[in-house]
Amino acid sequence: MHRTFLAIAAALILLIFPATHSIAAGQTSAGDAGRIHWKYIEMAQVRLDDKAPLKWNVYQPAKKDKKDKKESNLVLVLVGHRYLMLDTQARLVYLVPLPELHAQGADFDSGDLAQESRIIPSTDWTARDVGPAELYKFTLGDYGRVLEVSLPHMPDLRPFY
Repeated sequence: MHRTFLAIAAALILLIFPATHSIAAGQTSAGDAGRIHWKYIEMAQVRLDDKAPLKWNVYQPAKKDKKDKKESNLVLVLVGHRYLMLDTQARLVYLVPLPELHAQGADFDSGDLAQESRIIPSTDWTARDVGPAELYKFTLGDYGRVLEVSLPHMPDLRPFY
């Protein structure tokens, strides 16, 4: 009886350990499929009405796969005390409630932040390549202020001949 109990306990531990090890190693489970890991962008810049806000940060989704372009148009921006998610392709701005963001060191994890009820009206969108960066400029409808976000281009590491 005692040996049977130990054998069952050992089998359960071996079954449970690989599952917890794979999650800890960064592999996602089925429940994490819609999660976004936001990485801090060091060389980004933010301007509000041609002035740098006192408090700001810029994040972009970490690329899981080079073929994953779905989230490449998303940008998370801290301006003052509020977070905004920009969809640069659809030209939409979403208000992000702070409880939706889960800190992971200097980065964040979140679920899907693009909910229609959180859209902030925005107008006058422009996107320009300004050499080493892509500049997005638009007017926030709730404040009537112009927000500029400059995102550095990722270096092209392909060899040229």
